[in-house]
Amino acid sequence: MPDTSPAARPSLTVWVNGQLLSDPTQPALSPVDHGLVVGDGVFEATKITEDGAFAVQRHLDRLSTSAAKMGLPEPDHDQIRAAIDAVLADRSYDRGKLRVTWTGGNGPLGTPAAFGPPTLVVAAEAAPKPDAPEELYTVPWTRNLDGAMTGVKTTSYGDNVRALGLAHQHGAGEAIFANTAGNLSEGTGSNVFCVFGDEIVTPPLSAGILDGITRRLVLEWVSGILVRDLTVEEAHTAHEVFVTSSTRDVHPVSTWDTKTYVAPGPVTTNVMRVFAERSAADLDP
Repeated sequence: MPDTSPAARPSLTVWVNGQLLSDPTQPALSPVDHGLVVGDGVFEATKITEDGAFAVQRHLDRLSTSAAKMGLPEPDHDQIRAAIDAVLADRSYDRGKLRVTWTGGNGPLGTPAAFGPPTLVVAAEAAPKPDAPEELYTVPWTRNLDGAMTGVKTTSYGDNVRALGLAHQHGAGEAIFANTAGNLSEGTGSNVFCVFGDEIVTPPLSAGILDGITRRLVLEWVSGILVRDLTVEEAHTAHEVFVTSSTRDVHPVSTWDTKTYVAPGPVTTNVMRVFAERSAADLDP
């Protein structure tokens, strides 16, 4: 198990409801905060670069969308930006991870709506970009196409925790879900792209996936990508596979279940180059 003690995470900085914590591991939330009690919250995570947090406005817009779908009040973007400035102000690292969490605040010990006011947590710490190609494992559980929280970035991540744990047991770094229609969906924290010759294919939002920020930017910056349903079996026949996420950027895949891929292949290498160039040129695209 990784060491999560304060001594092992000296770069961790946490801001909670207007206060920058002197000790980021100190108690700071109510035990009846609805985000803790029933997962009544939403969040965003993005990379920190030398120039600051990446694509903040896109993440704030998605946070607001998730909050509305969750029935939570609209988060204050200006307050969040001030909190981001606070947690990044004295950092000693260039590459890191930023997380913004918005919950219903105090509530009952059950599923009725929270009493509020909402809780806002903004945290940041050093986090190197993964360099080794990713290994994927398809889990036996499926993404629900019709759930109330389908495609919403909620703090209710039990499915993802369990799936990623199973992937780790099989020597993989990311778990992949099919959906209830039998098609490829997404990873626990990533979107999937498959390369067939010169053609790039990725599942549609209707496959029950999160509308990933990096996925969206790749679709905007790389022309000709096809968005359509495909099965895991079809995906296994791809010549190259890569995943995208806000902390991975564009990341090549070397193995998926029993299949192996060129990592990175020429098409993936080009997408990685385009994304690196475009994201470096605009911190908040």
